[in-house]
Amino acid sequence: MKYLIISKKIWSKKLNPIIGKDYRIEKKLNLKKIKKLKPKIIFFIFWSDYIPQEIYKNFLCIQFHTSDLPKFRGGSPIQNQIIRGITKSKISAFRVNSVIDGGDICLKRHINLTGNTKNIFIQIESKIFRMIKNLTLRKKITFYKQKGRISFYKRRTPKESELNKNKIRNLVDFYNLIRSTDVDQYPRAYLKFKNFNIEIFSAKLSNKSLNAQIKISKKK
Repeated sequence: MKYLIISKKIWSKKLNPIIGKDYRIEKKLNLKKIKKLKPKIIFFIFWSDYIPQEIYKNFLCIQFHTSDLPKFRGGSPIQNQIIRGITKSKISAFRVNSVIDGGDICLKRHINLTGNTKNIFIQIESKIFRMIKNLTLRKKITFYKQKGRISFYKRRTPKESELNKNKIRNLVDFYNLIRSTDVDQYPRAYLKFKNFNIEIFSAKLSNKSLNAQIKISKKK
């Protein structure tokens, strides 16, 4: 087994053709299993947990971050870019080290952040698999230092999905906040009204209006 892919979630319904006898996917980071498998490279996809030094010091660990590093280091990079109106970004593949999202870069690819967020994740996953294919076919992987101004954002919390807790200036801001949370990993955008929670999702934006579905439920 040459390559190990660590990912908490695989978005595609069908496994990418890259997954074959040389690849193995694990949802958990198990040090004992890694030592037994002795992979040539460990790839981390949609992974936000701490990676122990014992792993990245002894194995080549390449992580994929959905921003043009060093911009938007940290948690919730897709959401943090969408709510700021960013529509074009990059996937950065970097070597894991002790600095969060601060390792040397080996490959970048462009991504589009418009439309449905779940579809964005599916498209990103497919592109990451192609990036993995690209890297594994190389005789030597070259790394280079990150360049540019560093920005860092924390992982967004459930409270930040409350609409009136955000700076909303226009319909586009409404749309971006709603669609950024319209994905399994995050609580949907919502409003509080007396003893009720009003969830808002599946937003569609036109020139003069924003249409969306809502779910009203009593507070627990």
